[in-house]
Amino acid sequence: MYMNGQMIYDDRHFEDHISADVPVQIYQGQSHSDIGFIEYYGKEFVQVNNILYNRKQFTFVSRPGY
Repeated sequence: MYMNGQMIYDDRHFEDHISADVPVQIYQGQSHSDIGFIEYYGKEFVQVNNILYNRKQFTFVSRPGY
């Protein structure tokens, strides 16, 4: 499906991670912010661990097998 460490950014990527129950790691710049499962995604935000992350301010990385 997705490689460990692969950046995800498209709606389809987020949907795939929700349906396959694959966690994502979240970065702001080079700093690690969070890791968890996507609960919701929309045009501007992705919700992980009950926190909304702005898709323009954060980078989302696939972490299958974590």
